Amino acid sequence: MDDSISTNHNPQRRRDPPPRRRSWCCSFAVPPHSPENPAFSHPKPPRKPETLFKSFANSPQQTTRFGLVGRILSPGRVSPIDSDPTLQEPRVSVSLPSPIPDANSQSRSEGLQNSRPGPERGAGEEGNLGVFDVRLNLKGKSGGTLVLELNSEVLSANSEVFEGLIANYRKSRNDLGGSSLCRIEVPEVEKLNVFRETIELMFEQDISKRLLKIGAYRSIDILEVSAGIMFTRGVLSCLRYLEAVPWSEEEEDKLRSLFNRYNFDEATSGDILARLHSLDSVHSQQTLARQLVWSITTCTNANARNELKSLVKGLLSKSSVYEKNYPDINKEDLYNVCQSCVDSLVSLFEEATGSNSNSKLGEKDSDKPLVERISKQVDNINWLLEILLDRQMAEEFVNIWAEQRDLLQMHENASAMVRYELSRVSAMLFIALGTRKLHCRTEVRLGLLEAWFGPMLLDFGWLRRCRKGLDMRALEEAMGQALLTLPLKQQYALFMEWFRCFSKNGTECPNLSKAFQIWWRRSFLRGSESCAIESRRFRVL
Repeated sequence: MDDSISTNHNPQRRRDPPPRRRSWCCSFAVPPHSPENPAFSHPKPPRKPETLFKSFANSPQQTTRFGLVGRILSPGRVSPIDSDPTLQEPRVSVSLPSPIPDANSQSRSEGLQNSRPGPERGAGEEGNLGVFDVRLNLKGKSGGTLVLELNSEVLSANSEVFEGLIANYRKSRNDLGGSSLCRIEVPEVEKLNVFRETIELMFEQDISKRLLKIGAYRSIDILEVSAGIMFTRGVLSCLRYLEAVPWSEEEEDKLRSLFNRYNFDEATSGDILARLHSLDSVHSQQTLARQLVWSITTCTNANARNELKSLVKGLLSKSSVYEKNYPDINKEDLYNVCQSCVDSLVSLFEEATGSNSNSKLGEKDSDKPLVERISKQVDNINWLLEILLDRQMAEEFVNIWAEQRDLLQMHENASAMVRYELSRVSAMLFIALGTRKLHCRTEVRLGLLEAWFGPMLLDFGWLRRCRKGLDMRALEEAMGQALLTLPLKQQYALFMEWFRCFSKNGTECPNLSKAFQIWWRRSFLRGSESCAIESRRFRVL
């Protein structure tokens, strides 16, 4: 070390005056072979660095996300690369992702040098350092290394973490003597480029303008690093910028995760928190969902109603991409709306059949044709039924629909152009039963099929002509499968009813031939096996 310092004092050995550097510089580099970099020189076990701080201010956790650990090299140890000014530090690029260099970075750095003058050149090593008296060595998790040569005044003025590290180093140097170059190592950095951009912001007069070019996604990463190194000016600038711009869903998720891990000052982060978290209770969301469902069922504009149905169904669906931490609507609310729609449908059929002359029409629908009003209520019921099926809560609706004796009676007297709308609801239930999406007890299935199987046979021709999105082939297959879930004696009565209707009307009835063959085989061709099983069972008893 003495030789190196004397070399710096000898003007004969100095070939060229050291070039004046800008206010900061950085490079992706591989550290030289030196005692400070044992991992690149000899296969010795790495020395555990001294941890100079344990946690971030503003962070509830005891360890940092980046594993930010400061290590000050001993003041009495100077690597060979620093002892001889004629040697240049090797600059070897590594395969590490880096941002596109800013075309104005050089002019910005030169301007910063004028606005933040460093200490005057002194004798020896300090004369070589100029304004660069801190070497920040960042080691990424992917194995890359980023070296930044910086001004201690700028670091200390902007970061409480680096201020403490530099102060500790200078105290150690005053006690033991040694080099003026402060070396700080930060291992396990997750994103080297983000860390570098955060350091660059310390040299910016107006950080907000720089953030406009960086964008919201990158600014969230910079906010996290700024919080880690206690760069208060950077934290405030990022919070102000992020509060003023719209976010994508990915950016919102990143911000939500960041605010769950760090406690920022409420006065500066309150606006962002208000966009991230609702202060209302769970009951408020359930009330809102109920109001949305009611509003859709009473909406008079057909196009708007269809758009809103798709929107709200997606929000309430169990397979929705939106995370659900609590129920958004309860079963009772949905069934209240269902019952209201069924009651309205009963009133409309009373009007259609003339069975109730005192039925009152709503002011909003009084100018609409009766067929349109009936179709609207059936659409509402089927939409609610889809939500109930998705949430596996449709069993009770099967009972409600099977017990509509008034509708069944008016179905016989109503015009075919109107009555087929009732079979659209039955079709949804038959398809759900036949495709295993709806599970009911035997008596419930039997009650539904005994009530609405006959009307379906009569309305099938109209359903085929006015499908309204109904898959007729799926309906035929599901009707047969639903019948096959009943006991064989009940299957016999319903299949014979279909056989008589199909023999008279042909394609105006559903084609249940495949299910009929299965019923026939189970009833007669395998009857001997069934009798044998029954006889064995009685002998055991």
